[in-house]
Amino acid sequence: MTGVTEHLPADWRDALLLGRIELPVGPTPVLVRSGRVLDISAFAATTADAVATPGLADAPGADLGSLDEMEFVVSWDEGSKGGTHLLSPLDLQCVKASGVTFAVSAVERVIEERARGDAQRANDIRAQLAERVGADLSAVRPGSAEAVKLKEILIADGLWSQYLEVAIGKDAEIFTKAPVLSSVGWGDFVGVRADSAWNNPEPEVVILCAADGRPVGATLGNDVNLRDIEGRSALLLGKAKDNNASAALGPFVRLFDDGFTMDDVRAAEISLEVRGTDNFVMSGSSSMSLISRDPLELIGQTVGAAHQYPDGFALYLGTMFAPIQDRDAPGQGFTHHPGDRVRVASERLGVLENTVTTSEQAPPWTLGISGLMRNLAARGLLGVPA
Repeated sequence: MTGVTEHLPADWRDALLLGRIELPVGPTPVLVRSGRVLDISAFAATTADAVATPGLADAPGADLGSLDEMEFVVSWDEGSKGGTHLLSPLDLQCVKASGVTFAVSAVERVIEERARGDAQRANDIRAQLAERVGADLSAVRPGSAEAVKLKEILIADGLWSQYLEVAIGKDAEIFTKAPVLSSVGWGDFVGVRADSAWNNPEPEVVILCAADGRPVGATLGNDVNLRDIEGRSALLLGKAKDNNASAALGPFVRLFDDGFTMDDVRAAEISLEVRGTDNFVMSGSSSMSLISRDPLELIGQTVGAAHQYPDGFALYLGTMFAPIQDRDAPGQGFTHHPGDRVRVASERLGVLENTVTTSEQAPPWTLGISGLMRNLAARGLLGVPA
């Protein structure tokens, strides 16, 4: 067991945090206000309802104690007993993601596509493409006249790609990352498929939005990615992105208020550290200031007249981090090993920490929507107004 406050921003006592914990009666939405953990299930049965209910910042709740005195179970500590399990802060929200939102990641996606999942061949392609395409992309606003001109040049050079289309074209890549209720939280395992030989974490900021698209807060995310599978074909995106325990979020959603705004998201520096049981260490960072599309634009391309989300949604904003550091052999690049400890961190959002296993060995996803509804009905919470 461990405390979670060391994984929160330094000003966490002044922050308004929304999350979920596992109580003996079932998954429960909580609000952390002035450092106290409040069970708000009588106010809103789910975090989706909480976001939709007016007055969330002042919501009443049963006081469960001071957050810094609570001990939490981490899934990889088999000997821990008696603590609380901190769940993903999402429940009924759709889990969406935006891809290729940074010039560096766009180049890496082109490399994946051309390497067809071969990490060694990727090095040769990277040397051919990165300098020319990367330099051009970083200075181009998606959908602009300059982007159209660059597209014409790259087509003429034989360098155009479907990934570049979403990197600098008018339409962003927005996809469904995970089913409702399947995401995992801080202290959980994250999973990569056992048959994947080239994969990596993707450290990202995730925006939580209400049904009308209004952004209400932000959290950290790990958009676990199987590079070899997506590299074989972009049509395998679902198999590369949506697997058991492949979407991690947490520790809490920090709600927007006077002390934390979208400008803090725009200025965020996201760091990543991977420590393996083989003593391998990899670190890197991603700067939100270099994102090619503003978060509000990405939200606008997710929800609107063409697509609604009545329970709200969470949107991974993408990453510029694409690790190429060799791990197992020269030219093979980075890939996860079971037991890797992954830490995604940002000053205003804290630290999301998970341990890697295979999707086949991760705890199976068992609580679906019908199961949650039965649990809430048995607790007398379905009559709570939204």
